[in-house]
Amino acid sequence: MKGKKRISVKTYFVIYTFLFLCVVSALSAVATEAVKFITRNFFELPSVVWMFIISIPLGMALNTLSSRFFTSPLTRLNHAMREVAKGDFSLRLSSPGFISEMRESYENFNVMTHALSTTETLQTDFISNVSHEFKTPINAIEGYATLLQDESQSPLERQQYVDKILLNTRRLSELVSNILLLSKVDNQGIQAGGKSYRLDEQLRQAVMMLENKWTEKEIDLDVDLDPATYTGNESLMMHVWTNLIDNAIKFDPVGGKLILRLRKRGDTLTVTVRDNGSGISKEAQEHIFERFYQADGSHRMEGNGLGLALVKHILRHCGGEISLESEENKGSCFTVTLPVN
Repeated sequence: MKGKKRISVKTYFVIYTFLFLCVVSALSAVATEAVKFITRNFFELPSVVWMFIISIPLGMALNTLSSRFFTSPLTRLNHAMREVAKGDFSLRLSSPGFISEMRESYENFNVMTHALSTTETLQTDFISNVSHEFKTPINAIEGYATLLQDESQSPLERQQYVDKILLNTRRLSELVSNILLLSKVDNQGIQAGGKSYRLDEQLRQAVMMLENKWTEKEIDLDVDLDPATYTGNESLMMHVWTNLIDNAIKFDPVGGKLILRLRKRGDTLTVTVRDNGSGISKEAQEHIFERFYQADGSHRMEGNGLGLALVKHILRHCGGEISLESEENKGSCFTVTLPVN
């Protein structure tokens, strides 16, 4: 708690030892004089002997009482850690007193349980979302396969069902690939380091890889790239560019325009991908980089909501950042910032 003074364990024990000796000595002296006064008519013992006899039990009693004051927070912490080990991440401990190390231990415990609770929630949501994303295309495949068993269907209808089955198998394949890649990035299974390569050339390759999509929608490309060299994981960064460009194509209207820029400014590389689609609402922008979130339900069959989450994780892993500027009916602009390494 702010405003309260804290002392270290070392300082506490110095003060405690000094006060303990003072209190025991004072109480022993008083008790010795009292006992000598009471027993003066029966027997006579030196004061040192009386102080020795009295100080031992007195010191043990005081030490027991004072040690409970010190060990009580440790006992509470130990009990709380046992509960956390059993899976209870909802525990929070209040401040144990004025000893700085104990207060920090309690604060760190609360931070740990909060992080574990958040991780558990994310994991539960992730499993739930994965299950749902798998279930949808599997049910679709089963349904269309059942329809194919009906021999009365026309060849055109049967071909449509086959196309739907292939579409959903591709969705499943993409989902599995994205989940595996996301897991690798999350667990830092892919090292951020890599070889140096021309980033502008990689962006051009990403555009050409998606040529069928932007030509089909008759999208006008405005590409202006500064020559730039980047050192990193080339395959991971290609995933970033293809995802962002593919999204821009997806949400651009037929006959729309896609603007791609690469600028080198000092020790920073900046890539912007802009479309003139319908834009993204303020509410959706707050969740756009979350796993399985899809702002536009009309394009749900074209993705699984993992693309931008993967992009953000890859960039964070590589030391980069991504931001979004968007207005409804005015398009969206994703900006990627990378350090020149």
